[in-house]
Amino acid sequence: MLDGMNLSIGEVARSTGLSIHTLRFYEHEGVLLNGVPRDSAGRRVYTEEDVDWLRVCVILRASGMPLPDLRRYTEYAREGAGNESERVELLRAHQRRVTEQMRQLQQCMDLISHKVRVYEDILDGAQPGECHAPEAHR
Repeated sequence: MLDGMNLSIGEVARSTGLSIHTLRFYEHEGVLLNGVPRDSAGRRVYTEEDVDWLRVCVILRASGMPLPDLRRYTEYAREGAGNESERVELLRAHQRRVTEQMRQLQQCMDLISHKVRVYEDILDGAQPGECHAPEAHR
């Protein structure tokens, strides 16, 4: 840390797992909650609040939230109280998308688990046909 309150871009990158390039991109795209001031040498200076916000952004992006939605969510947060219904609507829509992704991933996992059992049976010496795998999944 620079002085306990101000963080360099490299420190923020290490703390959040984001690349320096991504931090600059997020700044350019308006995803940071506050503007990023610069020190007397022109270097970006971040706060712990910036890091906390970026951690939220990392999770939302990892869950598949599109950048325009993340930008809109940031704008709502930046505006402060009074737009909670818009925030909840945006997050509920994203929640539905994530729920659907999880359903699809569970289908994928079910198929993969089935295939693992089929091949484990083969490796364990089961006779062909003992494991009744659906034809479409062979």
